[in-house]
Amino acid sequence: MIDLRILREDPDRARASQRARGEDPALVDQVLAADELRRSSAMHFDALRNEQRGLGKQVAQASKDEKEALLVRTRELAAEVKAADAAQNEAAQEAHRLLLGLSNLVEPGVPEGGEDDYVVLEEHGRPRDFATEGFEARDHVEIGRLLGAIDLERGAKVGGARQYYLTGVGALLELALCNLAMAQAVRYGFTPMITPSLVKPEAMAGTGFLGQAAENVYHLADDDLYLVGTSEVPLAAYHMDEILPADRLPMRYAGYSSCYRREAGSYGKDTRGIIRVHQFEKVEMFSFCAPEDAAAEHQRLLGWEKEFLDALELPYRVIDVAAGDLGSSAARKYDCEAWIPTQGKYREVTSTSNCTEFQARRLAVRMREESGVRPLATLNGTLCAMPRIIVAILENHQLADGSVTVPEALRPYLGVDLLKPV
Repeated sequence: MIDLRILREDPDRARASQRARGEDPALVDQVLAADELRRSSAMHFDALRNEQRGLGKQVAQASKDEKEALLVRTRELAAEVKAADAAQNEAAQEAHRLLLGLSNLVEPGVPEGGEDDYVVLEEHGRPRDFATEGFEARDHVEIGRLLGAIDLERGAKVGGARQYYLTGVGALLELALCNLAMAQAVRYGFTPMITPSLVKPEAMAGTGFLGQAAENVYHLADDDLYLVGTSEVPLAAYHMDEILPADRLPMRYAGYSSCYRREAGSYGKDTRGIIRVHQFEKVEMFSFCAPEDAAAEHQRLLGWEKEFLDALELPYRVIDVAAGDLGSSAARKYDCEAWIPTQGKYREVTSTSNCTEFQARRLAVRMREESGVRPLATLNGTLCAMPRIIVAILENHQLADGSVTVPEALRPYLGVDLLKPV
């Protein structure tokens, strides 16, 4: 949620942000008009209430002849106060509804455009040239079958499209990745968490996932609960309606959870393998910090993501995501994309977003310092989304016979140096 004072003082900034996202700038003016109506309705109600209180004192002190006229006005005023109270509540609800529809303000310097208008910031590692090594690279589906690591056929039989089993070394590889990711997070002061997969509507709405992302969310209507698409949701809501002491910030959490996504609108995309699936596991970093520290914290989260990918010895690049491709809560987002040899391109494996005060205002998470209480900032960063990291490891570290070299950092957690065909 955007600070209304910013909208009132600098509406052009908000309109420009909406245009950059490809969203309607007229919504800014609708919010401002609704806010003006809310404030005038509240002032009208307060004026009537003050008159009502004053009239009560006059009635008590009035003579018999004056009292009857005052009582008539008292009855009229009671009806007016009731109507004014209803009007101010309706105006407040409408202003709040419209304000919730506004996406976060895009940071200065974010690239303009849509999904394909990102800016490449860094490239790390060099993709292998399999032709010079004398064999053609297999994709992760074929390698997974050779290793007895991925079973797509039975996944589809049991769960339908975009479902899968990780079996044998595939399951062990995911557990090893989780342990490696959590070990790194703990090393940098994150509190490890295993988070709920089901959350209430206020948690989902508060993090901004019931807006533009709503079509990809699973909703259990009978219980009015939502399956989370990322542990960002329960981590952000962990301190909902709380005031955190400023001297304890930043507060960092690393959440491990199952993630569920409907993948609506992705018909025909990534239908082979486990790149785009309905359920997967992920380790997510989340940080609560002072707003003035958010940009530096964003760079730290990105640095920890890069460290993790470096440890896995994967070639990857970092991109600055364009405004039109940002989620509604993000003011800026960086993606790390690993090289996928059989696709001949980079694919997103991690991302980190600075959500500034946007989520904290919606979730009523604040910080207390000597000068008072104010909203804080929230940031999130994927450390390890299991399926895509597994795809990148299998394809980039494969050998001619179908075996896969285990990255050195992962060996203590997996217990082997080489994954061999079964």
